[in-house]
Amino acid sequence: MSVRRLAPDAVQPKEFAFSAANDDWANGQIAKYPKGREASAVIPLLWMAQEQAGGWLPQKAIETVGRKLGMPYMRVFEIATFYTMFNLQPVGEHFVQVCGTVPCHLKGAREIIKVCEDRIGPQSTVTADGKLSWLEVECLGACCNAPMVQINYDYYEDLTPENFAALLDNLRAGKPVKTGSQIGRSCSEPEGGGETLKDAALYDGSAVGRGGWQQRVTSEREAAKKAAAEAEAAKLAAAASAGPASAAPGAAPATASPTPSRPAPAASPSNVTQDTPAAGGAAIKGSAADKGGVASVTGAAAPSSPAVGAASASTPVSAAAPSDADKPAMLAGPRQGKGDDLKLIWGVGPKLEAMLHGMGIWHFDQVAGWTDKELAWVDAHLEGFKGRASRDGWIGQAKKLATGWRPESALGDKPTK
Repeated sequence: MSVRRLAPDAVQPKEFAFSAANDDWANGQIAKYPKGREASAVIPLLWMAQEQAGGWLPQKAIETVGRKLGMPYMRVFEIATFYTMFNLQPVGEHFVQVCGTVPCHLKGAREIIKVCEDRIGPQSTVTADGKLSWLEVECLGACCNAPMVQINYDYYEDLTPENFAALLDNLRAGKPVKTGSQIGRSCSEPEGGGETLKDAALYDGSAVGRGGWQQRVTSEREAAKKAAAEAEAAKLAAAASAGPASAAPGAAPATASPTPSRPAPAASPSNVTQDTPAAGGAAIKGSAADKGGVASVTGAAAPSSPAVGAASASTPVSAAAPSDADKPAMLAGPRQGKGDDLKLIWGVGPKLEAMLHGMGIWHFDQVAGWTDKELAWVDAHLEGFKGRASRDGWIGQAKKLATGWRPESALGDKPTK
């Protein structure tokens, strides 16, 4: 770690203020962050202050940034002294940063540094005419073309003591200079030219056929598209000529009667409590005998006596399959083009939500308003999920969701029994 300190007072300007254009730019940077987080813009503002000050950060510029962002000066000093992209000493009009890391060192960086010392002076020295200063830095990322330097915003690569000395002389004299490789290398290819892709046929398209290859490829694509269209038309014609499949002799016509709701639970020992929701949403407590009916060993309810049936008629749950008269009100589509997220109901996933949409169920208030018979009808029509609406207590969940309440989990709030 190097110690980085502010420049001596003798070279520090007495004041600093952003120009009108730069101040407007700084306000735009600050606006990118939420209120109370304005300090997040400290690095871009320090960078702009350095640009305005001529390539370095005076103390007054650092303080100006602190005032603009409402930051303690010491916090801004910590950032300016930590990042080496901020120059704390005055720099020349052409600020030379010499890469001294291993690849450049092995390729002659020490000789380049020697030229800087001879032509400019020690590090951080500005020449008397204010034109040049230099600093040794870490890797600048052009290792293939080492040794190299960065001067202001440009890279100069493949340097030798001779061409680098000439480069400095031309910069000082205001003459035009060539950026990039100083030996005519293209990008990072090997010296003397690349050794790959020398055959133009590998990339100019001629390898796929000389003369009219583009037209040939286009015609082949059109022919393939036409053949696919003809095959599809032939398939449709064959299906139309076959006609609808006739029913098998003696087969009874299929009916679209609703599937019965969940069967009554099997009989359990008298000391076991049943807590399985019935199709109507009410929990069945106790054994089947407690309900006034007699259950078989397999769990199917045996026919009750007339007296028992009369007593059971007052219960809200009907053992009969729901009819279409019990179907709840449905919608042709969501209101105002947007339905509720039914997946917030515990137990409803994407597949069940799509099934509910197909029925015409889009909103929590629809579910919240179901009667016991309507709930039974929905349960009977949840193909592959029969009884799910009762078991998971959809009505109770939907009533909460319809008020605007939302569960912590995107899967919904699991109902407790």
